[in-house]
Amino acid sequence: MHAPDDFRDDAGGQPPRHILTPSTLNRLVRGLLEDALPLVWIEGELSNVARPASGHLYFTLKDSAAQVRCAMFKPKTSWLRFKPADGMHVLIRARVGLYEARGEFQLVAEHMEPAGEGALQREFERLKAQLDAEGLFAQEHKRALPRFARRIGVITSATGAAIRDVLSVLARRWPLVEVEVLPVPVQGREAPPAIVAMLRKASGCGRYDVLLLARGGGSLEDLWAFNDEQVARAIYASTVPVVSAVGHEIDISIADFVADLRAPTPSAAAELLVPDALALRRHLEQLGKRVVAIQERQLHMHSQRVDHLLRCLQLQRPQTRLARDRERLRQLHRRLLGARLARLGQKTVLLDRLHARLLAQHPRRQLALLRQQLEQHRLHLQRMTAHKLERERLGLQQCARAMHAVSPLATLERGYAILFDADGKVVRSAQHVAIDTPLRARLADGELTVRVSEK
Repeated sequence: MHAPDDFRDDAGGQPPRHILTPSTLNRLVRGLLEDALPLVWIEGELSNVARPASGHLYFTLKDSAAQVRCAMFKPKTSWLRFKPADGMHVLIRARVGLYEARGEFQLVAEHMEPAGEGALQREFERLKAQLDAEGLFAQEHKRALPRFARRIGVITSATGAAIRDVLSVLARRWPLVEVEVLPVPVQGREAPPAIVAMLRKASGCGRYDVLLLARGGGSLEDLWAFNDEQVARAIYASTVPVVSAVGHEIDISIADFVADLRAPTPSAAAELLVPDALALRRHLEQLGKRVVAIQERQLHMHSQRVDHLLRCLQLQRPQTRLARDRERLRQLHRRLLGARLARLGQKTVLLDRLHARLLAQHPRRQLALLRQQLEQHRLHLQRMTAHKLERERLGLQQCARAMHAVSPLATLERGYAILFDADGKVVRSAQHVAIDTPLRARLADGELTVRVSEK
């Protein structure tokens, strides 16, 4: 097999030399690294974190024995759910490569997350112990909730499932209460300052009898906004009682410890905030029956007394008895008229209340609300569908790149060839090939038939 001219030395007896430039060498090493190592997961500690105006992120990932330079470019940094800082323990998914301009070995990060929930749990326990020592969880600071709240402020996401559950329970149990949704983000870095600002605003305006801080379930990281120290202090400083209903029954947050009352779920919180109208109505009906029974017993006692007095009056003069009976008849007539007017007034008030409740439940109002909810669900479904299609497309592109990286054809496209002997076996060593042996060379775009002329 003849070597190319650029591989031969002018002196026939010297071994051939292949002279490379630094850029060619770096490009070759970079290709070898990227082919040999696909995407890898690496865990370590951040140091030398820098984020210039370009939006890229540069840092060093290290452990106790070694370190490696890393870069994360702007399209990927915008997806970070936390702010990287020196000393953080993180887990990254990266491609192994070489920075050709300086010949430096580096990792190009595609994804970064805190190294497990252990760090978050430790931070949770630390803040819990600190605030407990300061007395923010003390029972003597807890305030009682109003028995009949007239207006409730619900601090939560306006589009989450939690607010729909809360509104449904409140409308079913106590339609008389006024509910105002105070929308805030409940996840991400912007959530804690927004929650703090809304708590302060709602506490200081004097409109609400009680505040409900609510969010649906999620992971510890998803619920982390409610483990923020400033959120906890804003709850403690509120002049209005605060009920915390964050996550599911098993989820516990710092907000639960500071709040005046902790509910296992947003729906349970709604049941704790208002009484059951049906149960209260049954209780009032029982009280009304007791009042009627007491009045009947008193009337019976008075009737017996009247009979006794009448028997005594039989010994008196008829004119005196008639005058006394007329006066008593006038008194009873006035009492009867007063009782009838009072009874009529009560019935009128009850009728007005029932009419107002009937108007509130009119189908026209319910249809408008249902149309609005249907439109919200439609928009949400469109957004979720587009988001899922985008994720599937990105996943397909990643799989295609990974498959191309490990494909033998990718190696052939960079100028390599595979030799086969007459039996179709791959030639792996020059020692196994004799001179004048015909071979086939497989290239990226076809095959060549070659013959060994020299070893």
